[in-house]
Amino acid sequence: MDPHQDVWSRHCGGSGAPMWTIYACGLNPQSFAATEAAIVHNTYPEPDNFPKMIWSTNYNRLAAATIFTLFFAGRDFAPKCIIDGQNIQDYLQGHFMRACGHLAKRIHEAGDIENDVVFGWESLNEPNRCMIGHADLSVIPSEQNLKKGTCPTLWQSILLGSGRACEVDSWDMGGLGPYKIGRTLIDPHGEIAWLPEDYDDSRYGWKRDEGWKMGECPWALHGVWDPSKDVLLRKDYFAKHPKTGKALDSEAFTNTYFMDFYRFYRDTIRAIHKDAIMLCQPPVLEIPPSIKGTEDDDPKMVYAPHYYDGITLMTKHWNRTWNVDVLGVLRGRYLHPAFAIKIGETAIRNCFKEQLAAIRKEGIDYMGKHPCVLTEFGIPYDMDDQNAYKTGDYSSQSAAMDANHFAVEGAHMEGYTLWLYAATNDHSRGDQWNGEDLSIFSVDDQTLPITPVPRTPNASTSTDIPRKEVDDDSTVTPSNLKKTLTNPSISSEPSSLKPELTSAPGYRAAEAYVRPAPIYTNGYIADYVFDLKKCEFTLNLEATKLPSDDQPTTIFLPDYHFPVEQCTVVVSGGKWEISTDDEERALVQKLRWWHSDGPQSLRITGVVRPHNTAAGTAEDVGYLEQCQQYGLSLRDCSVM
Repeated sequence: MDPHQDVWSRHCGGSGAPMWTIYACGLNPQSFAATEAAIVHNTYPEPDNFPKMIWSTNYNRLAAATIFTLFFAGRDFAPKCIIDGQNIQDYLQGHFMRACGHLAKRIHEAGDIENDVVFGWESLNEPNRCMIGHADLSVIPSEQNLKKGTCPTLWQSILLGSGRACEVDSWDMGGLGPYKIGRTLIDPHGEIAWLPEDYDDSRYGWKRDEGWKMGECPWALHGVWDPSKDVLLRKDYFAKHPKTGKALDSEAFTNTYFMDFYRFYRDTIRAIHKDAIMLCQPPVLEIPPSIKGTEDDDPKMVYAPHYYDGITLMTKHWNRTWNVDVLGVLRGRYLHPAFAIKIGETAIRNCFKEQLAAIRKEGIDYMGKHPCVLTEFGIPYDMDDQNAYKTGDYSSQSAAMDANHFAVEGAHMEGYTLWLYAATNDHSRGDQWNGEDLSIFSVDDQTLPITPVPRTPNASTSTDIPRKEVDDDSTVTPSNLKKTLTNPSISSEPSSLKPELTSAPGYRAAEAYVRPAPIYTNGYIADYVFDLKKCEFTLNLEATKLPSDDQPTTIFLPDYHFPVEQCTVVVSGGKWEISTDDEERALVQKLRWWHSDGPQSLRITGVVRPHNTAAGTAEDVGYLEQCQQYGLSLRDCSVM
C-alpha cells in the first residue's frame, strides 16, 4: 500500500491529500493561480500548453512549501497554529495516521487480503522538507536543482502570497540542465493566498485558536517578516532546529522530522497488521536515515528509493549522445558538474547502473542490511513532440526503458515497481495528470500479444519441453535436442510467423519492459541481466543447497521473447524444463532448473526481433557527428 502524494494535493498542482487539509492550514486554493502559490494544470491560462514537468516546482512555491513545513515541523516552526486544541502538525499527522489505520483495519478484517495480497506498507510518497533547513529565504538554495518557469525565492513566494507584486527569475530546462531566460513580473493585484479574515471554519467542524488569525500570513504571525513594511526580519528562521540549535540540512531533516513521522506511521500500521513489511521511503535522492544498529533497524523493513533519468524526463527526449551522473553531482563526487557528463549510450547505461548501485549501497551503509526495492522509475512516452504516435517508431522509448531496466538488474536491486500503468492513458492527455505520459499502456496503442503467435483455446499449460539432464558446462542446442525430443525440434531459424505479429511498431516499447527475471533461486544471485539487443538472459548464482523436486530455481521466461520452439538454453549443469503455467487465468511461461550446489550459470537465447534494436545508435558515429546531429555547438554549451 502506497499513501501516494505529489506536492501535497491536486489543488496544489499534484495529488494526494483532500482539500480540507489546505483550508486547515489557512490557505485558500482559489487564489493559488493569481499568487502563483501553486501552478495547477486545470487553472493554468492555457491548459493545452501546460509546461513539461513544471508541476514539480510546486514544492518550492508557497502552498506546498508551507503545508509540508507545517506537516513535519509545525510544533517547532509554527507553534501558534493551533486547531482543535492541538498544533497543526499533530492535527494533520493524526488524521493521516487514522486514515491509514482505518484502511489497514478494513484489510485485516477482510480476512483474505492481509499478507497474501497486501504484504507491506510504504511510507508517504516522496516526502519533502520544503522550507525546513533554508539558510536564507531571500535566495534560491544551491541544492535546489529544479528550476523551470517562474522561480521565486521563498521570500518572494511569501510576498506574492500576501498580494504583493514581485519580479522573479524565469528559467527553462535545456539539455545540460536549467538555465535562466529572463525576469517575469507576477502581480496578484492584492489577492492573497490565505483564507479571508471572515472565513467560516464551522463548515468543517474545527475550532481554530484565537491566536491564529485568518487573513494574515502565518509566517508574519511568527515574526519571519513584517507585513507593514514588507521587510524580511529572519531570513534564517528555518535554518536551525529551534530546540537544539543544530543546522537543519537534508540529512538532519531526514534523521529528525522524517524519522519521527516514519516511526509514528510504522507503529500505527503494525498495531493492526502485525507482520507488515514497512517500506521506508526517505526524501528522493537524499542520504537515507542513519539507523543502522538502532531500534529502527527493523528486520521487516525495506529501503524504497525512487530514481528517474532527469534529463530524459524533463526534456522528453532520449539522448543517446550524453547524460549526467546526477547522483554523483549531488554527492559532491566531481570537482565540476562538467566532469559528470557521460558520453555514448554504453556509458549512459553504465552511469544509470552505477547510480542505482550507489543508492542501494547507501541503504545498506546507513539503514542496515535490508532489501532495496526501487518503488518508482519510468520513462516519458511522448518523447520528441509525440513523434512515436505519428510514426509508430518507439525505438527511443524502447532504448530508454531498456537502459533503466539494465540499471536495475545490474545494480542488484531486490525488486522494483515501474511507474506507471494508467488504464485511461491516451495520446491526447497522456496519464490524465499534469501532462505526464509515462504509462506502459495506452488505449490508443496496440495491445501486447501474450505470445508472438496467438494460442489456440486448447493450448496445453503442461510442460512444453520435457525435463532434460545435462553434464556440467554442456550446451543445450537445437542440434543435440533433436535426438531426444519427440515434439518438433527447436530451430535456430525464424518460423513463418505472420509479419504483423513480429514487426508491429513497438507495442508501446513493451519489448523493453517484458523481461525475464528470477522468481525463486536456491542460493544467492551473483548477477543477472537481460540483453535486449541479443535477446539473451544470463544468470549467475551461488547455490547453497540442492533444489528439491518441488522447489527448483525458477525463471520467468516471457514467451514474447522466448517462444518455446525458438530458444536455446545453456546451463552449467543439472536438469531444466520450460513449462507454461495457468496462474489466475493468465498463461505464464517459466524455466525450472535443478542444479548442483556451488557456482552455477544459465544462459537463455531467444528471438531477436527487428524493433529490439534501433536502426543506429549514437556510438555508430563519432562524437562530433553526434553533436552535429543533435544541433549542439560549444557556443551554446553553458557547461563547456
